[in-house]
Amino acid sequence: MTSFPWLTVVIFLPLAGAVAVFAVKDTAIRLTALAVTIADLLISLPLWWLFDASSDQMQFLESATWIPSLSINYRLGLDGISLPLVLMTTVLMPLCVLISWHAIETRMRSFMAMLLIMESAMIGVFAALDFVLFYVFWEAMLIPMYLLIGVWGGPNRLYAAVKFFLYTLAGSVLLLVALLVLYFQGGHTFDILQLSQQTYGTTLQIWLFFALFAAFAVKVPMFPFHTWLPDAHVEAPTAGSVILASVLLKMGTYGFLRFSLPMLPDASRLMTPLMIVLSIVAIIYGAYMALAQADLKKLIAYSSVSHMGFVTLGLFMFNIQGIEGAVMQMVNHGITTGGLFLCVGLIYERTHSRQIADNIGLTKPMPRYATFLVIFALSSLGLPGTNSFVGEFMVLAGTFLWSKIATALASVGIILAAAYLLWMVQRVAFGTPHPHLLPKLRDLNLREMATLVPLAVLIFLIGLYPNPMLTRMHASVEKVIARFSPPSHEQVSAVPFPNRNTVNLSGDNLPLSAGSVDVEMTLTDLTRQRP
Repeated sequence: MTSFPWLTVVIFLPLAGAVAVFAVKDTAIRLTALAVTIADLLISLPLWWLFDASSDQMQFLESATWIPSLSINYRLGLDGISLPLVLMTTVLMPLCVLISWHAIETRMRSFMAMLLIMESAMIGVFAALDFVLFYVFWEAMLIPMYLLIGVWGGPNRLYAAVKFFLYTLAGSVLLLVALLVLYFQGGHTFDILQLSQQTYGTTLQIWLFFALFAAFAVKVPMFPFHTWLPDAHVEAPTAGSVILASVLLKMGTYGFLRFSLPMLPDASRLMTPLMIVLSIVAIIYGAYMALAQADLKKLIAYSSVSHMGFVTLGLFMFNIQGIEGAVMQMVNHGITTGGLFLCVGLIYERTHSRQIADNIGLTKPMPRYATFLVIFALSSLGLPGTNSFVGEFMVLAGTFLWSKIATALASVGIILAAAYLLWMVQRVAFGTPHPHLLPKLRDLNLREMATLVPLAVLIFLIGLYPNPMLTRMHASVEKVIARFSPPSHEQVSAVPFPNRNTVNLSGDNLPLSAGSVDVEMTLTDLTRQRP
């Protein structure tokens, strides 16, 4: 079964579906888009069971010559890091079609085509093993997202769409520059796996790090490059907000993990203090801004800035807890924040307002809706037993090994998250609804329940039993960490990895420092310090 071109089918089936929606009758557009996204999900599910969790190598490899004169190839593959992101994407896309069933009435054919094109591009980003192919998919999602916001968005949609486009395009230009430099410095190849094994000078690594940082930090978005996100979320249709928060933001953190860390290990270590400071600022600033929001979408948008700060914080801990927690949190944020945006879209269809003041006291007229809203809110604040608790706990555990002060500061974001989310739930779910809105507050129907139930199930499934996901990503994460502790016959280097805090010499375990900087000791020094 592994000889079957799984990834090619999963990537290009939605693209074929985008063509199909222009060929069917108007009455079959929604059903066609839904059938294509469900089929793509069903085809992607076997990847989870066929994946060999014990291997740190790329699996489901596909390769074909594309432009031989420039060593550009069509290469695809998945490891334990990209596999959960691909599956998260295929799970979310049918829900985006369902939530748009009645919310989008104009240009329905084009809207569904844009969703399907976006799905192909997003899966392609996570599966590409050639840098040029990665860049093609990276840029391919830009136009559909621009159109989703600019055509089907709110009153200020053009401003938000142009701002999103310009920010992302500026970062992409520097990504292209880094791509070309890596090609000439890495042996005239665009193969991502080969480039990850090359050694580059420290100065070159620093310049490349900042070029990649410009592209990935904008996409995350990290502070202070986040200003496009609240505008884009507020103006985007519900499906656009779900895709933007759940998948597109993860492309930035995935870029750090796939390119910056393994290709530029020295620069990544040098820039760690900067990345930690920006991450903690994002955690606290995003949460503090969320406290001040009266618009439900803006509240969730700023909470995304805060939660993605935990992801970048974990990535630059260079230990197994931090990075695995970051990958977990990438998936968890996609599930939880996607659910919150779906809830906002559902209530907006009824009241035509996203203001908290216009949507209060929903528990009595809409008990099913209020139940799901509370589940997603409690997951977002990291309640034990939910998926976000696992990711945030692992990130904080990894951060504690690097700095107790950084851990304490990051924990402030969790306290503030509890404040703004519980305050939001208190107002929206409880209280007395406006009398003039009562006729509009009908509870969820079967289609709307089908949109929310899968995400609620995943919240508790991952929260109570995260081991299957952690098992699949463990070997791949350790391979990334290994780039920061290369073996040497004359020198032993210790980086603050919780699972690498001892070095074995002649059968004896000698403890090394777990501080925030590298500790380099010669064998003579280590022998001299032995009891």
